[in-house]
Amino acid sequence: MHTDYGKFCWYELMTTDVPAAERFYASVVGWSTRDSGMPGMNYTLAYAGETQAAGIAELPPEAKGMPPAWMGYVFTDRIEETVKEIAANGGKVMRAPDDIPGVGRFAVVADPHGAVFSLFTTEGESPAQPGMMEPGRVGWNELMAGDLDTAWDFYAKTFGWTKDAAVDMSEAGMGTYQTFAAGGGNAIGGMMTNPPGSPMPPCWGYYFVVEGLDAAQKRVTDGGGSVMMGPMEVPGGAWIINCTDPQGAYFSLVAATR
Repeated sequence: MHTDYGKFCWYELMTTDVPAAERFYASVVGWSTRDSGMPGMNYTLAYAGETQAAGIAELPPEAKGMPPAWMGYVFTDRIEETVKEIAANGGKVMRAPDDIPGVGRFAVVADPHGAVFSLFTTEGESPAQPGMMEPGRVGWNELMAGDLDTAWDFYAKTFGWTKDAAVDMSEAGMGTYQTFAAGGGNAIGGMMTNPPGSPMPPCWGYYFVVEGLDAAQKRVTDGGGSVMMGPMEVPGGAWIINCTDPQGAYFSLVAATR
């Protein structure tokens, strides 16, 4: 099995207004943007420095009515087998594996509670993994699960994820927050049962690393976005906010300092 199997490797925003999203995230996260140059595709690449960090694309006609959202891609070097395992483990295949000409293959899937993510494979090298808390990159992947125990069993069985630290948040009425690692090394994310009354269904969320949270929060609101929760200090001393962009896509920010 490939050493990067089960690791998040790409992030993509599907939105109703690509130019507005480009301006917003360039301001908030510090990205520069360029057209991908892929024939027949209106696809924007976002860069942190000279490193590709994410993609931005318009919601396709077949997704009409779907709200703008960020999508995370998990790497697999055997996409057809992984899709079969996802279905066998209680997940759902939303879009069967298909080609991205000159790039690789992808599929869109969901876990047993409907949290959607994608798979990606390529015949070349897998996308480079960012360093811990690297500005402009995703520093944390977070699942608000339909049920933590069921979700954990699904992802551990499918991708071989291993448990890292567990944080007891029962005093706040939110149960256990379970962090996880993929392929060994440091934790890359966490998951918890979606709290009762949450405005969102079970879903994945992604934390973009910025320098100085308060200044970034002001850029969010000045740019027409909204802050749903925070600032909040998390174990380890980092600070986070949960937000929506002007088109309604959910995202989060994390910084080492306020």
